[in-house]
Amino acid sequence: MKEDRPSTGSSQLRWLDRLGQVLLGEPRDREQLIELLRSAQQRELLDLDALAMIEGVLQVSEMQVRDIMIPRSQMVVVERDAPLEEMLPVIIDSAHSRFPVVGDSRDDVEGILLAKDLLRLRAAEQAGEALEMQDFLRPAAFIPESKRLNVLLNEFRNSHNHMAIVVDEYGGVSGLVTIEDVLEQIVGEIDDEHDIVDDGHDILRHTDNRYTVKALTPIDEFNEYFGSEYSDEEFDTIGGLVMNGFGHVPKRGEEIDIDRFHFKVLRADNRRIHLLQLSLRQDGALAEN
Repeated sequence: MKEDRPSTGSSQLRWLDRLGQVLLGEPRDREQLIELLRSAQQRELLDLDALAMIEGVLQVSEMQVRDIMIPRSQMVVVERDAPLEEMLPVIIDSAHSRFPVVGDSRDDVEGILLAKDLLRLRAAEQAGEALEMQDFLRPAAFIPESKRLNVLLNEFRNSHNHMAIVVDEYGGVSGLVTIEDVLEQIVGEIDDEHDIVDDGHDILRHTDNRYTVKALTPIDEFNEYFGSEYSDEEFDTIGGLVMNGFGHVPKRGEEIDIDRFHFKVLRADNRRIHLLQLSLRQDGALAEN
């Protein structure tokens, strides 16, 4: 019947809409937008760094704090009642600038201590002044694991905080996150005193369990350092071995276990891996730092 047929006018409008999208090349969803950006990069309208940053911005709006937080087991903390002589080695070895201060347990976070405030605390102690740790603590910000990174970044900017303590649904501490962690999802790994520089060293040891490894590290060099026995006939570099394990070019933040090694991608673009974080596994689980 006539009333069952779609109107000619509405059909023409739908057809014109589709034609307009084809002619204008406007992306209909995020995936098409990314493909359009990658096409622009291939035509050298964007460089790789710009493309990676744009993709990072789009990715941040979809990621949650739990995706990038430092797990509770890897948090470097300062005990509230510990003597200053015990705190200093922890702070010096980690080279961080901010530390959660805990009481009886890691769930009892009482505040944030800045490394520079230890100088004031030390000076006060030597001068015989009655100052305590609590006099230097900054308030700790607590956030849920489910908070989106773009929301957190805006909160960091407005509050001028650089660190937040992540809690689970029961109120227990599950990790921490810093403003640097969020920014690295957009601009890539931010160089600091722990990063490998172009001084001929491909592997940097942070602790007995955590290392930073350049993806271009030759397989034979990796084997010699870690006592592994990977063949260099199929892959020349550790990055090639890890990429094969993923089965695709991984994005920043993706993780994989290969034998006794746990790899996390710190820096990558749409073509290859650049930098990896490596942790040693023991009996199927990550070893403590």
